Amino acid sequence: MGQAAELSEQTINDLHDALSAYMLKKGLRSTSQRRLVTDVFFRSGGHLSIEDLLAKVREQDPRVGYATVYRTLRLLAECQLANVRHFGDGVARYELADEGEHHHDHLICMGCSRIVEFEDEAIEVLQDRVAERYGFKLRSHKHELYGVCPECQAAGRSIEGEPPV
Repeated sequence: MGQAAELSEQTINDLHDALSAYMLKKGLRSTSQRRLVTDVFFRSGGHLSIEDLLAKVREQDPRVGYATVYRTLRLLAECQLANVRHFGDGVARYELADEGEHHHDHLICMGCSRIVEFEDEAIEVLQDRVAERYGFKLRSHKHELYGVCPECQAAGRSIEGEPPV
């Protein structure tokens, strides 16, 4: 899903219900702060670091702490409602888990860390062909392309160790 899709209220309610069922099964309790963190996360789209989400949550409740956001994101990943992404800059980012038909890949700017989601059927077909050629049965994959976005190119930003663009 990620940041490209705006979720309906029904989908957000379904996500909350799935989390509640998981927490009940694990004997975890729901708190108002945890509910706020998950609601903001579900409505925000994707590629949020803990700090990004904390800032958004604190706009609504300044009492929410870093540890609450951290534990809630780990819980969402544990119950497979969120994926953790590492794009090479040392920051863990979270996005809603893909539901199969909503798979997407990423373009990552090495200048400003901008992340662009994209879907390309030709890439998906080629990946399947390559896996088949080598006898693999694909279960999942991550496709990340690193480069310099148009804004950074226009600003003449260079990446460490590279000449200016």
